[in-house]
Amino acid sequence: MNIAAVVAAAGRGNRLGKPKQLLELGGKPMVAWSLELFERTQAINAIYIACETDERARFEALVHEVAPSKGRAVVVGGATRQASVHAALSEIALPCDLVVVHDGARPFLRADVLMRAIAAAHHGVSAVVGVPVKDTIKEVRASSIERTIPRETLWAAQTPQVFPYDVLIAAHARALSDGVQETDDAALVERLGAPVTVVMGSYDNIKITTAEDLEMAQLRARSEARV
Repeated sequence: MNIAAVVAAAGRGNRLGKPKQLLELGGKPMVAWSLELFERTQAINAIYIACETDERARFEALVHEVAPSKGRAVVVGGATRQASVHAALSEIALPCDLVVVHDGARPFLRADVLMRAIAAAHHGVSAVVGVPVKDTIKEVRASSIERTIPRETLWAAQTPQVFPYDVLIAAHARALSDGVQETDDAALVERLGAPVTVVMGSYDNIKITTAEDLEMAQLRARSEARV
């Protein structure tokens, strides 16, 4: 089976005030954590990265350093995450059976979670890593609570998300044709009516979005370095 990994690493990190995927975390760029995992995972055959135009040279050097055997292409991402993933998909060399899409700002993905997601995706079925929501969720409009949403059926979606190649290509094509933008690739596949299963992830598999996230990530990275 041929499996390609797409790392979404474009975006300026507006809430952090600076580009985040190349910020140092535990002595290496944040995105390097994911690239190293994909490089040493035997099931992954190739890695494709979408990044900002002015960071392309830095990403190419990083791929050469940490993922020399599997790094295939560093492409310029689009104005949205969806456009960036689409740009990377267009570079994937065929044949390809599965595509693993992962956020470059989720550095703490574990190998066992990755392999569970890959194992769950087969025969037209896609797999999304997620965790059950622990907080009570309120729907709020203009600072007023509209309702409390029962959390028993709510999950927080993470990445990686693993898709049959043809299903993901069809989902992006449909979205482009319909002028639809979604915040993750699973939502595009859901629009096709194709089956998507949820795989238990990890509460540690956080996405670095805010300064507080980055501070917690730095503490964790230093702790892991001491182990």
